[in-house]
Amino acid sequence: MSIFRADKKFERFEDVTPDLLKKEDVKLLLCDLDNTLRLHSEKEPADELQDWIEDCHRAGVKVVIISNNGRKKMMQKFCEPINVPCVWWAKKPMSVKLTEAMTEYKIAPKHTVMLGDKWSTDVLAAKFAKIRSWKVEHRRDIV
Repeated sequence: MSIFRADKKFERFEDVTPDLLKKEDVKLLLCDLDNTLRLHSEKEPADELQDWIEDCHRAGVKVVIISNNGRKKMMQKFCEPINVPCVWWAKKPMSVKLTEAMTEYKIAPKHTVMLGDKWSTDVLAAKFAKIRSWKVEHRRDIV
């Protein structure tokens, strides 16, 4: 496992399907928010994100958003409607918040994945926490 690359790469978060999560024995999916699950400018969850979260939950996967975004109220307002706990100001690539989430939900590292768009924060934090890192392309507006 190289510290310089993600364990898997995807075009977008929707490509991480419930079937894949089951196949990979994932029980806890830690997700970056900005430019991974949403455009930085989006104020509310898109329908496809809500559907994807519900599909993950039905598959028995706990989803937690772990973001370096420091705006607590904005994070809470975004995450509450999709029923996802959020951690703001996570200070990735430090892995403390990832490790705390595994401890809180009592899920072992071998059943945990970090999903994000940046090598310098998300992938490195996963490597430091000794969990799998899955990278998606930086989310952009479709023109």
